[in-house]
Amino acid sequence: MRYAILSDIHGNLEALQAVIEACQAEKVEAFFCSGDIVGYGANPNECIDLMRQFRVQCVAGNHDWGVSGKVDLNYFNPEAKEAILWTRKNLIFDYFAWLDDLKTVFKNEDLILAHGELDAPSLFDYLKDIDHAAKTFSLMMSTQVCFVGHTHVPRIFIQEENKNFQSEEFSLKLKPSCKYIVNAGSVGQPRDGNPKASFCLYNTDNETLEIRRVAYDVKSAADKILKAGLPDMLSYRLSVGY
Repeated sequence: MRYAILSDIHGNLEALQAVIEACQAEKVEAFFCSGDIVGYGANPNECIDLMRQFRVQCVAGNHDWGVSGKVDLNYFNPEAKEAILWTRKNLIFDYFAWLDDLKTVFKNEDLILAHGELDAPSLFDYLKDIDHAAKTFSLMMSTQVCFVGHTHVPRIFIQEENKNFQSEEFSLKLKPSCKYIVNAGSVGQPRDGNPKASFCLYNTDNETLEIRRVAYDVKSAADKILKAGLPDMLSYRLSVGY
């Protein structure tokens, strides 16, 4: 099975369209999203439209539940809060229920999907280093691969013989004896210094993982943010990937 795992789209339609096109070229059979479809960007409705059109299996991110009202606005920094309030004003009414109905964890025979740590997933704690990865590894039980998001930084953590470490490679052949936690990075607002949209391809037939990058029309996405009256910083950071 060829899976595509996306995360942190954040209302960036241009980035999402570019990623979907790249995934279609790879003959992806199913899409997953580790949360935060909305927030920051100027096209929340269109991004949800694509999630529904491609039947993407999504879990909730903190911004998704912030818009729906499940996460208190005090959780967010000023720019994020302003973007959430803007999204609430501009979101199609029926999509509030769609966001609200998203669960925090999804699991099938091949993977687990969450936004942050598996421990208390509704708190949306950042899984950003080896110490945080250890907790989630302990909860993976019989599942070999877990996909997360939230940090907007692509990373792969590996557990082998009870030792946890971060991979230096973004393309891996899976070992039966190992467990993997994969942050696919951000589709719509990368924060690793690379402005290209980030996503992951997971092939269960040949047991491979690969985090990919794809260029998109950053200027159009950034200009829309400014035209919408959203904070200037949210526009600027797209061009620098931070």
